[in-house]
Amino acid sequence: MSDLGDESAFEDTFLTVSTTSEGLYKDRSSKFFYFSFPVKNEEEIKGHLAELRKKYYDARHHCFAWALGKEADIFRANDDGEPNHSAGDPILGQIRSNNLTNILIVVVRYFGGTKLGMGGLIQAYKTSAALAIEENEIIEEQVKTVVIIQFPYQVMNEVMKLVKAHDLQIVSQEMTLDCQMTLEFRKGLEELIVNSLGEIEKLELNLI
Repeated sequence: MSDLGDESAFEDTFLTVSTTSEGLYKDRSSKFFYFSFPVKNEEEIKGHLAELRKKYYDARHHCFAWALGKEADIFRANDDGEPNHSAGDPILGQIRSNNLTNILIVVVRYFGGTKLGMGGLIQAYKTSAALAIEENEIIEEQVKTVVIIQFPYQVMNEVMKLVKAHDLQIVSQEMTLDCQMTLEFRKGLEELIVNSLGEIEKLELNLI
């Protein structure tokens, strides 16, 4: 079986946040409630936004930015009624300056009666986003590959040896006369694992 080599050479990792963080920043009577969330897809993002809109229904602005994908090349910034580029872009700027992805940052503003001006707004949203990140934990995650394999029970030992040798995660399994197993592993190992599985007789493989 092929040697894994130096796993640090794999370019299949990214930085994100580990949990949810929240706090409050104040500027001239305006209140900025800030939140950061780890997210994997747009459905999760919509869920968090809906929850915050329900909880802070009387707030004037729910500004946010998010990024998805290893290269953070799927992203969005929203000013939600603030002057163009005064809220969403400063939030997104903090995501990018920290090289983060798979993250959502929301800043909910309650207007305090004093206008902050364009520069003041940019600074307030930038600071709020920075605090949301600072008060969270930045972690390194791996891009994952998922495969579904089908095989006769007779080759179970070969499959399990490969699973243990490469510490593959078994997401689900059905053990009958014809077995099916869903495996997850880091993207950098895809070629090695797929080739190794392909060497097992009578095994069928589908990448998801």
